[in-house]
Amino acid sequence: MKTFCFKLYHSDHNNALMRQINIAGLIYNHCLALQKRYYRLFGKYIQPYRLMKHLTKLRRTKCFACMRKLGSQAVQNIAERIDRAYNLFWSNLKRKVKTSPPKFKAVRRYKSFTLKQAGWSLDEKTGHIRLGKKWYGYFQSRKIEGKVKTVTVKRDAVGDIYVYLVCDVQCESVGARTGKIVGFDFGLKTFLTGSDGHDIKSPDFFKQNAKCIKAKCRELSHKQKGSHNRRRARLDLARAYRKMENQRHDFHFKLARRLCEEYALICLETLNMKWMARKHGRKVHSLGFSKFVQILDYEAQKFGTQIVFIDRWYASSQICSNCGYKNPALKDLRIREWDCLSCGAHHDRDRNAAINIERVGASTCRGDEVRPEQSGICR
Repeated sequence: MKTFCFKLYHSDHNNALMRQINIAGLIYNHCLALQKRYYRLFGKYIQPYRLMKHLTKLRRTKCFACMRKLGSQAVQNIAERIDRAYNLFWSNLKRKVKTSPPKFKAVRRYKSFTLKQAGWSLDEKTGHIRLGKKWYGYFQSRKIEGKVKTVTVKRDAVGDIYVYLVCDVQCESVGARTGKIVGFDFGLKTFLTGSDGHDIKSPDFFKQNAKCIKAKCRELSHKQKGSHNRRRARLDLARAYRKMENQRHDFHFKLARRLCEEYALICLETLNMKWMARKHGRKVHSLGFSKFVQILDYEAQKFGTQIVFIDRWYASSQICSNCGYKNPALKDLRIREWDCLSCGAHHDRDRNAAINIERVGASTCRGDEVRPEQSGICR
């Protein structure tokens, strides 16, 4: 499966899509309230197909006639979304992960609706797509591959509307290839520290755009609530944040592609993002480590590169890469360089961790016997 994203041209017709997304938000809140009330009264959960039948009956009434403006399959997909959200909530409870049940959403913050087999048609020659009864033009940035399975209409904070086409594409299988092996340790000042000396500096896009964002936040706070000037200021601020997000997204994709072209095996350490965000705050969210790992895993499948994830509890920074001595004093993150008490070797903290990550990752893929604290996950 492959997803193609296209931006729609600005048009008065887009207001109809905005209203349909608002209606989808109302249906979502209605279904969520129904689930909560039913569970409070009977202690049971409404199955998604039963909820779909209920929504079909509501569409025929006068009070809920606005639901008819949204495609029937889009309404059914909302019930499926709530079912997936509750299933995720229950699975997190079983795994003892701190979580919360699905919450109500403000209609203006609801983002999208999805159509499956019906309610849309595509004309690739002219670059138009029919959603409901109206045709919309989109920017033809690339050619669509495969058969389109679902169409998702999504809006962002600026008010622009995008169309996501999920296509069934038969990709050629890429076998594992031979080449260089590397281990990377994530950091704040240095985004990736390589075991072979290949370091990637951290591009702090938030710091680069902080001055602009600060000025636009100040302008927004000075505007009167409910005024048109406040709405314009809010959109300007949303554009600044979108620019920063696009810069980070572009950096992640280019870096992931470059690494997959150069290395056949990449060893990484499993990250505890909640702990890192609590410890280091905004810097971690600005760098987007978790998103980069997802993009790297996606690009690796194209090049045949193998990604190995080392257990987060492996003390990669505390173990000497020369003799294997473990120095518990290195739990203090302020120590960036240290000398091994056993062999006297001098280490840089991040470089030493990257070398240990590479060794454990390579031994895991070969199937060698490793110590319990060196066990990793290979995929």
